[in-house]
Amino acid sequence: MKIYLDNCCFNRPFDDQKQLRIKLETEAKLDIQERIVQGKLELAWSYILDFENSRNPFRERREQIT
Repeated sequence: MKIYLDNCCFNRPFDDQKQLRIKLETEAKLDIQERIVQGKLELAWSYILDFENSRNPFRERREQIT
């Protein structure tokens, strides 16, 4: 199955994890990411993701997402 994650998904692990909703969304994103690494899912990519990430004002986040 091919899956597309928007830029918000890639940035979610950097958000404040004290809120339950954010913590759960982060865990879901990391689980999906692991399934992609394992080959169980295929990541669909777009040049828009590259563009949006290049505009991220936080250098460390930008580099880790890349």
